[in-house]
Amino acid sequence: MTENPEKPDETEPKKLLSPVLSAFWDQPDSWTLDTYHRHGGYEGLRKALQMPPDDVIAYVKDAGLRGRGGAGFPTGMKWQFIPQGDNKPHYLVVNADESEPGTCKDIPLLFANPHSLIEGMVIACHAIRSEHAFIYLRGEVVPVLRRLHEAVREATEAGYVGKDALGPGKDLTITVHAGAGAYICGEETALLDSLEGRRGQPRLRPPFPAVAGLYASPTVVNNVESIASVPALMARGKEWFRSIGTEKSPGFTLYSLSGHVARPGQYEAPLGVTLRELLDLSGGMRPGHRLKFWTPGGSSTPLLTDEHLDVPLDYEGVGAAGSMLGTKALQCFDETTCVVRAVTRWTEFYAHESCGKCTPCREGTYWLVQLMRDFEAGKATMSDIDKIEDIADNINGKAFCALGDGAAAPIFSSLKYFREEYEQHVTGRGCPFDPAKSTVWADDDSTAHQEVNA
Repeated sequence: MTENPEKPDETEPKKLLSPVLSAFWDQPDSWTLDTYHRHGGYEGLRKALQMPPDDVIAYVKDAGLRGRGGAGFPTGMKWQFIPQGDNKPHYLVVNADESEPGTCKDIPLLFANPHSLIEGMVIACHAIRSEHAFIYLRGEVVPVLRRLHEAVREATEAGYVGKDALGPGKDLTITVHAGAGAYICGEETALLDSLEGRRGQPRLRPPFPAVAGLYASPTVVNNVESIASVPALMARGKEWFRSIGTEKSPGFTLYSLSGHVARPGQYEAPLGVTLRELLDLSGGMRPGHRLKFWTPGGSSTPLLTDEHLDVPLDYEGVGAAGSMLGTKALQCFDETTCVVRAVTRWTEFYAHESCGKCTPCREGTYWLVQLMRDFEAGKATMSDIDKIEDIADNINGKAFCALGDGAAAPIFSSLKYFREEYEQHVTGRGCPFDPAKSTVWADDDSTAHQEVNA
């Protein structure tokens, strides 16, 4: 589903959409329990509670649900890693710290349909034998925080959460926690440290969270969309779920389409759809312009070009193209955008958000920013092109967590496809692009808004 009501052709492209999580986002009071009940809410939970916990895990594994937060790790397999009979409390933690540049799926989902997450959490807690679950939300989104608190209250009053929620003598508590706004807390172990009241920094692994996570107890950390997809899977069946998407990447998912597109928004479609098809749904690039480059999963995934319009947007297809599906944040840039300037902005973001724990990321991102700014200012030399590639290589795979890899990805991929633009910045002693013509990186915000609405 898309939040954009206008669409010129309602015939063939409409079949590409698979509205499940977004099926009733546009209805009045879509976030309430009554609306959720009218659309079959908590039917999946009733089915799950009639099954032994291990059978629920096996069911989710057989359905092929993969994590929707980045790496695409099988959800059921992650649940299965939790040791049983260890006499320790088990915890479920939902990562709602949506911070990846270009990503906008979990926050709209929680704002419009929070009960899909609550129901999925109850099912997951039944499966991993947990009596306490946490939602770690990015603290800036106060309206979503309020709706989550209200959804937990409604679910508790209805008996889905609280005393005997998972059966006689099996209580369930859901705690909504607002983070302080740090990109690093999107990394699961840094999130756990923050949740425990410490500074959010990645932990050394092993031990992994499944063995020693929150409060040194077995913990499952899942993305919002991953957990919110479970109720529909349980209610409609694993065969139905596998009938959507591709063989190795089954199911539906939310694609965040943004940038120089006619109608940006969230488009819920089967995994394996292509960017060309999504652009057809969204009215294409802004009138009079063409696609130059795009990110398949946010700025931390290697960028692709217009040559990759027909790459299947699933984990295997995007991986084969040399990038990652990630959070499915499709940022589309047209020919008015300077690649060097875009990469500079992303690099500044990673340098700012680095926690500073490890030297490769802390020092590497700092020096990348200095050199990238030199390219923009016309102070760089040809040798600096090799230098930024060398620094990125010293970060990639050598940092404490994936933030370093994410900072290196735009450098490597932009040099692969647009090395000549870096050379033009050197020979021309500055950027050859007029920033006022790009609605994404314009210095004058008012001009940008006028141009994008024209």
